[in-house]
Amino acid sequence: MMRARQWIGALALLVSVPTLAADEERESEVAVTLPLVVHAVEGPQPFDVEVARTIPERSRGLMERDHLDENAGMLFLYRESQSPRNGFWMYRTRIPLDIAFIGEDERIAAIFTMWPCGSANPAECPVTYPGVSYRMALEVNAGLFERRGIAEGDCVSWPGSAGHCLLASSDDAMPSAHDE
Repeated sequence: MMRARQWIGALALLVSVPTLAADEERESEVAVTLPLVVHAVEGPQPFDVEVARTIPERSRGLMERDHLDENAGMLFLYRESQSPRNGFWMYRTRIPLDIAFIGEDERIAAIFTMWPCGSANPAECPVTYPGVSYRMALEVNAGLFERRGIAEGDCVSWPGSAGHCLLASSDDAMPSAHDE
């Protein structure tokens, strides 16, 4: 029952994101955590992810963390599609991460592994560029996507997503990268 209340509260917050997004400069005080599922060939792969919706939340990301639980991650949501030239860096990030760039269709368009940058100078930290447009990005522990059989073309869903994964599961004409 408590989990259902958390879901409902988180879903209500996501539904109100457009009104909150007008004030993106304001920093969130409480991180929203949602269940997320990657629909992979080996079956649904569940995660509990923090949602980074505002500029400050996205800028901070997973910086300064020494640990990320096995089923945890961070979902970066953007109001508009992001350029293939908008990348992610690991400045002040202490743990290696996998990142999946997710397109408008809620499918994983590109996956990369990113390593911590030990430099105190942010200009010395490499940037991971996706090479594709994306609307969301998902960060998890490095190696987790491979261990779970998650690949480009897999669909990603969470409460508040557009439901493309549900449409795809009922439409055999929409193959994933695994089918090719």
